[in-house]
Amino acid sequence: MSLQVEHINKWFGPFQAIKDLSMEVKEGALFGFLGANGAGKTTTMRMILDLFRPDSGQITWNGRDVREVPRRSWGYLPEERGLYPKMRVDEQLLFLARLNGLSKQAAEKELHDWLERFQISANRKKKIEELSKGNQQKVQFLATILHNPTILVMDEPFSGLDPVNANVLKEAFLEMHRRGKTIIFSTHQLEQAEELCQDIVIINKGQSVVQGSVREVKRQHGRNVARLKLDNDPEASWLEQLPGVQVTKRREDYIEMHIQVNLNPNVIVEAALQHGGIISRFELTEPSLTDIFIEKVGAASLPDASSSILSA
Repeated sequence: MSLQVEHINKWFGPFQAIKDLSMEVKEGALFGFLGANGAGKTTTMRMILDLFRPDSGQITWNGRDVREVPRRSWGYLPEERGLYPKMRVDEQLLFLARLNGLSKQAAEKELHDWLERFQISANRKKKIEELSKGNQQKVQFLATILHNPTILVMDEPFSGLDPVNANVLKEAFLEMHRRGKTIIFSTHQLEQAEELCQDIVIINKGQSVVQGSVREVKRQHGRNVARLKLDNDPEASWLEQLPGVQVTKRREDYIEMHIQVNLNPNVIVEAALQHGGIISRFELTEPSLTDIFIEKVGAASLPDASSSILSA
């Protein structure tokens, strides 16, 4: 039981936006769709939602072409937010929930529960245009989930949220996950994907470059990060000669290096001792998704997480 994307291609005139892309999203998974601006994330999401068709390949949900999946099964949060600014919060959310097949009673209950959870009950009677940008984004999220869809497709849901509101949204993601929903989301904030996701795909120029479980991706594609401090040899220039070791930073109180995952870190300790080093610090951490992204896509394509912050 899963969403299967199989060898899809998409052209816009002479430009090929998606190139033989395949991926699998297991039912009930929290799936991160990662890539730089222009990598093809939004295009792929729109094809998953059948907003337009791939030129070749197929997309299925539990064996059925996505064109046959009822629209009410989907919840979509586009990157370009769209709410009716002159409508009240409650009127808009109830209208959209009813439009997606929820009964009036069920819609009222869901609305009450989620407004409380998102701490915006006091804004229930306000017009959208009267809300802060952060609260408008919360309402947009509620419009996506209020009808209790099976599959959630969210394009940059964390974009612009301050840390408090990002945490509220993260808890909502986990609640939907506990309810068995399948959640696919793109994000520029790789640390959010690392914290939330079971599986990820990283695409670059319309092609998959890395995919799998977060744990497996780190094991196969990442390099561990080590920090070393030698009291009597702060430069430790001999590190440059060690196979499988790449010095990345030299700081006053430590040297940071990437080491291949299959390299025993004791090699570094043994080499330090052989060079007469007095070790006062040695620590090892696993690679982050940011490290892997830079290695596979390049630092120039690193998603920009420095966009303006939207407060509540």
